[in-house]
Amino acid sequence: MDKLVVFITAPSEDEAARISQSLVGNNLAACVNIVKGVRSIYRWKGALCDDSECLMVVKTVASNFDALLKMVREMHPYEVPEVIAFPITHGSKPYLDWVDENTRLG
Repeated sequence: MDKLVVFITAPSEDEAARISQSLVGNNLAACVNIVKGVRSIYRWKGALCDDSECLMVVKTVASNFDALLKMVREMHPYEVPEVIAFPITHGSKPYLDWVDENTRLG
């Protein structure tokens, strides 16, 4: 299985934890790190925004991405949540094996 790191921002640590627990609890992610204190500067509907957010760093497999994205869209408070994935091209074999073991569905 191909492994991914997925970035998802959330408006608060509690929101990030709620989403992360569902992703891990449903085997859509092996692990989620929540990074507090992210400052996001972006344009939204023509306005310049400067907000405090949390960043979820999700480790998963490519075959789970569509289901992960669906769950995030259903749970996330943002109209357009940030969900972007990057392939893991190299890593510790025991860790990547652990990701495989903990993202098996059904």
